[in-house]
Amino acid sequence: MAQGPTQLDTTTGHGVQSASQHWTRLTLRKLPTKKPSFLVSTPAMNRLQHTAQPPQIGLAEPQWDLDLGRFSVASRDVPHVLFAPQHYEPNYAYPLIVWLHGPQDDERQLLRIMPLVSMRNYVAVAPRGLDGNSSRDENGRKPATRRAWTGTASRAEQRVFDSIAIARRKYHVAPTKVFAAGFDAGGTMAFHLALTYPEFFAGALSFGGALPVGRKPFRHLEQVRRLAVFMAAGEHSEHYPPKRVCNDLRLLHSAGLSITLRQYPCRHELCPQMLQDMDRWIMEQIANRSEQSSF
Repeated sequence: MAQGPTQLDTTTGHGVQSASQHWTRLTLRKLPTKKPSFLVSTPAMNRLQHTAQPPQIGLAEPQWDLDLGRFSVASRDVPHVLFAPQHYEPNYAYPLIVWLHGPQDDERQLLRIMPLVSMRNYVAVAPRGLDGNSSRDENGRKPATRRAWTGTASRAEQRVFDSIAIARRKYHVAPTKVFAAGFDAGGTMAFHLALTYPEFFAGALSFGGALPVGRKPFRHLEQVRRLAVFMAAGEHSEHYPPKRVCNDLRLLHSAGLSITLRQYPCRHELCPQMLQDMDRWIMEQIANRSEQSSF
């Protein structure tokens, strides 16, 4: 029988020992099992519908309307994809998702994930990673250029912040509701950005991406403690195995951050339920902040 994702929700705490105890609880708490499925939004009903296949999104045109949600692509000075939600309301300040793609993908990954996250709740932008190694292989063939977030960190950071500025110029974005999220190396970059510039982000979401190494991620310790963190990992992932997830959990917990960790019965991949949980988690963070500010 297939198992549902394992969930761990922690708040601020102290010491590696308490993080280890939470990890033990992690293996015991299971969410209800759901059959794998893709979700799309329909204009007739304000809810998500199950479908047997993922949504088909053409890549030939520079703009797409998908159930009235609008994607636009720019590839000049700041290569990116920008998403405006269904029934966009200019007077409402939307949360902003900054999506950072994985190493085998590019900014168009946003086209595939937003129908599975939400077509109504967010403005989203996905910058393109820096050009990686595209040298010819041993047979003389030139592979597709790899887009990466490693290398010159300042260039990658500048591209991300330029894309955020573009989104804020075009759409009404709440400056206190910006969430950095990404898959694999994009998730590591989301951690790096939120921990390095905590004043610009409300939280970080990493899907199969480890904490950055050798960049002093907790040098702004007092500021990062207000960040919310969502971690998603595949139970059978060899790229980001449970042992390394546990080590990262200990570090984050000992730093006093609020963490939600969920482990899914899959390998190193993005699955639809991860993206559904992403939507629910972000909305919970926004609701919690609104309640706290009302006191």
